[in-house]
Amino acid sequence: MLAALWDSPRLRAWAGQALLLLLFVGTLVWLAGNTVENLAVRSIRVGFDFLTRPANFPISESVIPYSPTDSFAWAYVVGVGNTLTISALAILFATLLGLFVGLARRSAHPMLSGAAGVFVTVVRNTPLIVQLLFWYALATTALPAPRNALHPLPGIYLSQRGLYLPGIEWSGNGWGFAAGTTAILIAAVLLARRLRRRSPQDRQGGMVRILPVAGALIAALLLAWATGIGARASLPELRGFNFTGGMRLSPEFAALMVGLVLYTAAFIGEIIRGGIDAVGRGQWEAGRALGLSERQTLMRIVMPQALRVIIPPLTTQYLSTVKNSTLALAVGFPELGLVIGTVINQTGQALESIAILLAVYLTIGSTVSLLMNWCNARTALATR
Repeated sequence: MLAALWDSPRLRAWAGQALLLLLFVGTLVWLAGNTVENLAVRSIRVGFDFLTRPANFPISESVIPYSPTDSFAWAYVVGVGNTLTISALAILFATLLGLFVGLARRSAHPMLSGAAGVFVTVVRNTPLIVQLLFWYALATTALPAPRNALHPLPGIYLSQRGLYLPGIEWSGNGWGFAAGTTAILIAAVLLARRLRRRSPQDRQGGMVRILPVAGALIAALLLAWATGIGARASLPELRGFNFTGGMRLSPEFAALMVGLVLYTAAFIGEIIRGGIDAVGRGQWEAGRALGLSERQTLMRIVMPQALRVIIPPLTTQYLSTVKNSTLALAVGFPELGLVIGTVINQTGQALESIAILLAVYLTIGSTVSLLMNWCNARTALATR
């Protein structure tokens, strides 16, 4: 009877899966026991109670307000904010530049296509950390001092201290206004979608589009009045040995952005070029037969079909960009990895800090994957 049971392919498959599960659980139990024993021998405490203690270390720049008296937990939040900011900006600008590079690679102009080819070859075959160090050295040594800063446009100054741009100074409850505005925009989008479903005949315009936009504007104005929000223009000006006012992009941030954008754009350009080349030449000929220009044929016929090929590898590249942001520590930009390292040096809570780091990047990566998979499902061919 045992031989008969073993002859069942389904039983053998389940037995193999159960064996692998037991091995995995046993490995986890062994690792946990070994870790607890070693920590006990070294008298190392384990727990997350340190998160409530004051951090007592500065963070050079942050999107979210921070002071050394804040807790370690808030320092982690600030690091996450910096990581999300640099990742989102790098993905956005790299996608735009990659689109240009991909189209330039397919250009009939030999100089344009050749320059794009050289750019892709050089950038893709040079390690990212080398590029980051190059741009950082260029930003901190090749640029002049603040008193002799480059002044290409009114209100814009470029020096060793960074790039200074015109900015906006806000007054009032800025965080409340930002949260309320976000909620208003989400509600306006949901309302617009619901109105279009109820009135499909008005999709091309009319009240279906005007009402949500007008309502969102009125609600935002009322929210600004309620929160006392105000804004005024702020221009950078030289005072003493440095600039004050306006918005400053540090050399660390600038070097990281330039390196990440150029490196990622080289890969995205090849992904877009390959996706366009995957569409049959007959589609181009069909567009010309209909009297469409090359640009209209690309945007209305070829690109919608190429997206089905572009989005899957583009998802991988976006995930790589998020993970490549950890190299910011090479140029001293305080993203989450640098904050984690500082916390470990001060508290010795390595296991907890690494667990938080893994959880944050797993969450960010899963979110990016879900959004890109949703986009991929929207562009996939419909089947009956």
